[in-house]
Amino acid sequence: MNNDWLRRKALESIYHAKSGHPGGVLSAIDIIEYLYNNEMDYDINDFDRIDRDRFVLSKGHSAAALYAVAAKVGIISSSRLNGLRKLNHELQAHTHRVSTPWAEASTGSLGQGFSFAIGEAYGLRMQNVSNRVYVMIGDGEMQEGEVWEGAMFASHNGLDNLCAIVDYNKLQSDDFNENIIKLEPLTAKWESFGWSVIEIDGHDGIEIKEAFDKAKKIKLKPTIIIAHTVKGKGVSYMENSPAWHGSLKLTDSELRSALSELGASEKEIEEAISG
Repeated sequence: MNNDWLRRKALESIYHAKSGHPGGVLSAIDIIEYLYNNEMDYDINDFDRIDRDRFVLSKGHSAAALYAVAAKVGIISSSRLNGLRKLNHELQAHTHRVSTPWAEASTGSLGQGFSFAIGEAYGLRMQNVSNRVYVMIGDGEMQEGEVWEGAMFASHNGLDNLCAIVDYNKLQSDDFNENIIKLEPLTAKWESFGWSVIEIDGHDGIEIKEAFDKAKKIKLKPTIIIAHTVKGKGVSYMENSPAWHGSLKLTDSELRSALSELGASEKEIEEAISG
């Protein structure tokens, strides 16, 4: 998959915000793009429709990825992206249901977006609405007990309209997952909670498509797609480095280097720097 433009715009917005979480933004963006461009049933002019698919970014610190995708598909203007994290701007550091109603949920406190998505899926089923709910969680987020409470509830209620995606980049704030709290055997854990599990390369377009196609056919249980991804995907000095998780400021030289690797021309780089 080539989503270099999205990666560039997300990094540019983080640069102008003077703070952000580039690593997880770059690992998550391919799947978010696929959902909005190929999978979900929604209307960019009507996010109040009951009969629409929903996406919840439970790992809310990667909001810059969702905002870049929203610009690509026409939900917002790309001119809004560099307002990320600014006071009184709609694009806040974590998704905010009031200022960005199309983002579905206010997330950031890890685990809560996952619970919100489960509630949406349960509510749709109670209203006999056949649309689906997609929710992306981080791998570090799975260390929250709320995730496993929600997993039990979703399985117990057979929420086959719910599809979760793990952005499994193996890193979280400060270090590798395995050095903080080990997650493996991850597939066996989710299966033991009554979920259908699909494992994929989260940057491979064919595998992503096949996973979502398969998930739609699974009945009587929720599905989780364990997407193996690369933290900082596309920028060599960020890839697989805990230092690039977040709460950091990109320098001019770092942004220039990243944008160059992502195929930007000198003119595009200068325009990105100037904002």
